[in-house]
Amino acid sequence: MANFKRFNRSRLTSSPKEATTSRIMRSNKSKNTKLELLFRKALWKNDIKGYRLHWKKAPGSPDIAFPKRKLAIFINGCFWHRCPRCNLSLPKSNTAFWKDKFHRNQERDKRNIQLLNDMKWNVIVVWECMIKSNIEDSVASVREALS
Repeated sequence: MANFKRFNRSRLTSSPKEATTSRIMRSNKSKNTKLELLFRKALWKNDIKGYRLHWKKAPGSPDIAFPKRKLAIFINGCFWHRCPRCNLSLPKSNTAFWKDKFHRNQERDKRNIQLLNDMKWNVIVVWECMIKSNIEDSVASVREALS
């Protein structure tokens, strides 16, 4: 029988102090979010099909990828990726942690976009606020990039 090592949670990450915070953080998903599902439904409604989801062969695993057309689409939440339009404030508690976390997210996004651009891919970043305000404009930008 294999000997499995037990992981000590306190060594991996710091645990939230409140149970509510812990529950909320656990509920955040990275794939198939409501925004992604809404956007994909709009793509199908506009007869835009043939894409790959979370394609691991492209840097950053774009949320939606058209590999043959070299088009990558990232659907970013305004809070986690710090939307330039929304200008959201930092959380009031543990601000040093959040500032560092958001900075790492933004740097990772820039690096992945740069790698895709170096590979001659077109990259579209669709923000949460764009989907909520006018999803048709975002779909039109995808249609334009594919033609």
